[in-house]
Amino acid sequence: MCSLILSFLPGDAWPVVIGANRDEMLARPWDPPAAHWPERPGVIAGRDRTAGGTWLGLNRHGVVAALLNRTGSLGPTPDKASRGALPLMALEERSAAAAAARLARLDAGRYRSFNLLVADAAGGYVLRGLERGAPETMRLDPGITMITAHDPNDPDSPRIARYRGAFEAAPRPDPAADAWTAWRALLADRAPPADTALNVGPRGGFGTVSSALIGLGGERARFLFAPGPPDRTDFASVI
Repeated sequence: MCSLILSFLPGDAWPVVIGANRDEMLARPWDPPAAHWPERPGVIAGRDRTAGGTWLGLNRHGVVAALLNRTGSLGPTPDKASRGALPLMALEERSAAAAAARLARLDAGRYRSFNLLVADAAGGYVLRGLERGAPETMRLDPGITMITAHDPNDPDSPRIARYRGAFEAAPRPDPAADAWTAWRALLADRAPPADTALNVGPRGGFGTVSSALIGLGGERARFLFAPGPPDRTDFASVI
């Protein structure tokens, strides 16, 4: 189960800030964010070597797209298309609104269940794919939104129940000053109980494999990436 936290503060110099941990099978190969797709100029994203898609990326128009699996849907199945294609599709658009509108027309039955975030400095949307019909679209309200394998801000998600209040209480990051301390500490937390920790220790061949911090400020963006568990791996600037 991956986790993503988004703070939306309209009118701020950095209206959208995002923190995310990727949890995945440790043996599944991947590449850190870069311009991996010559046919998609301006797209910077991590690349899944198995299926060729991505879990998180940013384009030159300041659009972010992130994919999270829903409960019980880890891994591919031969009769479904790869969900990693969905963020790449979103990153072909010039705005989050256009990306959300485009993906809302898809047949969600072609994919295993997913939560897909698309955001830019004007705000964000979550598309919920439930393996039937069209994805359901929700526009994000100002404040903190936390997404896991459950619905956004779902109190029945143990991880959301444990951490959303902590992000609400934490100092908001300032990307211009590279001030991410509080959010980095929360993303790195692996205090027990282990099954609700934001930073998943390796067990059963599964765990937190990377972490990202993103700020969107209109004409500018910041993208930091840690290619390993965030308590053991330094963040470096991608953009």
